Amino acid sequence: MPRTHIFTMPFSNIYPLYINKAEKKGRTKKEVDEIIFWLTGYDESSLEQQIRNDVNMETFFQQAPMIHPNAILIKGVICGYRVEEIEDDLMRQIRYLDKLIDELAKGKAMEKILRK
Repeated sequence: MPRTHIFTMPFSNIYPLYINKAEKKGRTKKEVDEIIFWLTGYDESSLEQQIRNDVNMETFFQQAPMIHPNAILIKGVICGYRVEEIEDDLMRQIRYLDKLIDELAKGKAMEKILRK
């Protein structure tokens, strides 16, 4: 998978897109945040700090307190690629988040999204 400009895109630009996608399907910002907290280990305060600091996607994931160990259970296709086959760690983590937000928008239960 080629490196793309998504690594340098500000997380603060992408975050509202996640929220809009979820809300259009009747889901909530709170659920989007829960997914982000689960995947990255951020909490409400540290997530807001990252948004205020206008960090890019690469920095957002590099500074994540901890990628959830169950993230390896996230499987499926996103943007034409099988998530579990993406070799670049950063791209895989970005696509994990994309996949989880897609599952939320498709109405999947939070317990399943969070791989409980």
